[in-house]
Amino acid sequence: MNKLSTSERAQIIRMLVEGNSIRSINRMTGFAQNTILKLLVDLGDAATKYQNQRLRNLTSTRIECDEIWAFVHAKAKHVPEKHAGEFGYGDVWTWIAIDPDTKLIPAWLVGPRDEIAAHDFIADLGSRLANRVQITTDGHRPYLAAIEAEFGRDVDYAMLIKQYGSDGLGEVPQARKYSPQVCTSQEVRVIQGDPDPARISTSYVERSNLTLRMSSRRFTRLTNAFSKKVRNHAAAVALQHMHYNFARTHRSLANPYPRTPAMAAGMADHIWTCEEIAALLD
Repeated sequence: MNKLSTSERAQIIRMLVEGNSIRSINRMTGFAQNTILKLLVDLGDAATKYQNQRLRNLTSTRIECDEIWAFVHAKAKHVPEKHAGEFGYGDVWTWIAIDPDTKLIPAWLVGPRDEIAAHDFIADLGSRLANRVQITTDGHRPYLAAIEAEFGRDVDYAMLIKQYGSDGLGEVPQARKYSPQVCTSQEVRVIQGDPDPARISTSYVERSNLTLRMSSRRFTRLTNAFSKKVRNHAAAVALQHMHYNFARTHRSLANPYPRTPAMAAGMADHIWTCEEIAALLD
């Protein structure tokens, strides 16, 4: 690690956050795979620490939450029997919260899709907010108890439950494999408080999930670039969100000048470079 300069680290960061796998970066740069992987893990830890400290007292007024699936080591049906049911083998979920106004991702959690993870995720989110907020989630039931425990009555909370079905390709198995299902209906359930009906939505967080799939090779479907260890997967998520929040300008935030989500949220005063992200290790 000490042999890499800041500019070399920045070069690797750019490749990682633009969807390149460890092996492809190895081929393009000549840096050893273990060197690239160690940089990823160390940067992931540094990015997590920085954002954990920096993203506090946020003045968000609404939040959307969702979960995005991936797998580590092997898909669930191929997990060795000795690791069956062990976290870090098979299905792994990333819980994500986004502020639709600033596009900031203030909280995320890599874990299982269960009640404990929901409580940890929502507790972390709640600790970062300065105001009463309106929250929209999907219909995943663990959110109910988690949001009640963290916010009590001090929240405007609604679930948006979407039903998905065939778009006409259901009779063609090969086409179905590569075509996502379409939303055929949706139901709004007001759980707590008085959420604004016009702002009950999960569209922004679902779009951020697409950004994550496109930008992080570990989330790309039908490839062999998945994480072999859950720590590597979590590090990739942390680095991706560090770049997204602080270094990636968002088209909807360009007025009056190009801004990142962190700038829009008052958490940064300039667009970070990959060299600055690399310098988190110094």
